[in-house]
Amino acid sequence: MASSVDLRRCQVLGLAGTAFLALGGETAGALPVRELLAPSSAGAALGLVGVYFGVVLLIAAWAMLGRLLRGPEPPSPRALLLVLAVWAAPLLLAPPLFSRDVYSYLAQGAMVDARIDVYTHGPSRLGGPLADEVAPVWQHTAAPYGPVFLAAASALSGLTRGELPAGLVGMRLLALAGLGLMVAALPRLARHSGADPAAALWLGALNPLVLLHLVAGAHNDAMMLGLLGVGLVAALGRRPVLGAVLVTLAALVKAPALLGLAAIVVLQMRGGRHPARAALTTAAASAATTVAVTTVAGTGYGWIAALNTPVSPHNWALTSLLGRATGALLERLGSDLAPLAVPVWHAVGLAITAVALLMIWLRLRPRPVYALGLSLAAVAAFGPAIRPWYALWGLFLIAAAAPDTSVRHRVAAVTCVLALAVLPSGGPADLGQLLLAVSGGVLAVVVLWQARQAAQAPVLGRTA
Repeated sequence: MASSVDLRRCQVLGLAGTAFLALGGETAGALPVRELLAPSSAGAALGLVGVYFGVVLLIAAWAMLGRLLRGPEPPSPRALLLVLAVWAAPLLLAPPLFSRDVYSYLAQGAMVDARIDVYTHGPSRLGGPLADEVAPVWQHTAAPYGPVFLAAASALSGLTRGELPAGLVGMRLLALAGLGLMVAALPRLARHSGADPAAALWLGALNPLVLLHLVAGAHNDAMMLGLLGVGLVAALGRRPVLGAVLVTLAALVKAPALLGLAAIVVLQMRGGRHPARAALTTAAASAATTVAVTTVAGTGYGWIAALNTPVSPHNWALTSLLGRATGALLERLGSDLAPLAVPVWHAVGLAITAVALLMIWLRLRPRPVYALGLSLAAVAAFGPAIRPWYALWGLFLIAAAAPDTSVRHRVAAVTCVLALAVLPSGGPADLGQLLLAVSGGVLAVVVLWQARQAAQAPVLGRTA
């Protein structure tokens, strides 16, 4: 096992990082409207510096932990789970960070509880304090989530009676339950794929994006990924029907998990089942689950038509950026085709995604978990909408099934970039906020460098 001193250093450094995140979030996070500070205020500025100081400390601790895993005595999966608990602890009671989506979840749950059609109306139809907390861009948009999540959100609304603090805690508990399922699934998926369970936990559960967006942000992607993971574990255990049911439940949280049914079919084929029978069994289990859950939830099938909701006008997905740039160029040239630029690029992105999925499954069918991870990564990368936490769709399964260390290194590098991509308030950044964020990160780098120099000084003195 890794040196207890080195492991403790990782724990303490990561704990310091998440503690700064939680403290900074008290003034710079995605706070309730009545608690929001002006971005130019001293409190908000100090909080923003503190958050980015904490993010860089957390990234450094995670990188140090990764080096321990490659050492002669790597930490055990159990030791890594303790590290995860320590790092996550300060975030449990912190305000929402990096997104205001959790307020949308609460408003949508209250709408279902009030029998308002969330697939026709936005939170503005609900009105009242909860709706006021939703970001303006989502006030009039339909919910893109399936009946599993909406049923959970509705139940939470009933339990908390619309009280915001209790609702926020409840949503974070739902996210933690999803994270628990992810943690349970990762080692099992890794063993099946011939990967190191500890390395899978490091990349897939202790990842800064998990802590920042699934724990601190309380995103429902945790529920989706948790159900998807345990569904794949069930299928690997020769329980394909249960696997199909669980994967369908994941897709009824967020639709991308539906791709997991392809892995269920492939796993049955590897077990000797005829392809047609495997596909029919999986489709029947999925259809029955969808009908049963939708009937019980009473929300209908409107989520299918609402899947384009995350495509906000100014999102920074690759195809959206190219579409806006092309549209601006066409406008400058006086072309009437400018309004078509974004839809055309979105269509191109979907076509690229389809080709990528076909190539992935043709080449990697013997490795269905890894193929599914790459497929979900392609959906996130080339789809019409992107958020940093969407990267976790593919990352979770790539962590479990990556064939070599170089793949993990590349994914880890992407993680470090995305961890710095969003302000803790979840809003757009102006120049002043960018400078404050950079200042916090640079300050953390300086502190880490000084700490390293101080640690090396006694060694250099003894060898002089």
